[in-house]
Amino acid sequence: MDLEFSGEVWHWRGPSPFHFVTVPEDECAALRSAAALVTYGWGMIPVAVRLGGTTWTTSLFPKDGGYVVPLKDRVRKAEGIDLGDTVTLRLTVAA
Repeated sequence: MDLEFSGEVWHWRGPSPFHFVTVPEDECAALRSAAALVTYGWGMIPVAVRLGGTTWTTSLFPKDGGYVVPLKDRVRKAEGIDLGDTVTLRLTVAA
């Protein structure tokens, strides 16, 4: 399954601070249908992500009935991404 969407970069200041992009509801509905086939626990969904010229693997985190994409610091730096920027992500759900 491949998905593409845009969203705003936000910061979570928990014990492990991280930057995320929230997956829009339409794409979350598609992900929910595939989740049972690919999740490895706690609702995490393994994906390959492309942002600009950078590709990496991560897992979508379930949050508030939807999903969020974690953005690694190295990706943000490589692509010149700041808090509050709107970015376009392409996700490929790993089988």
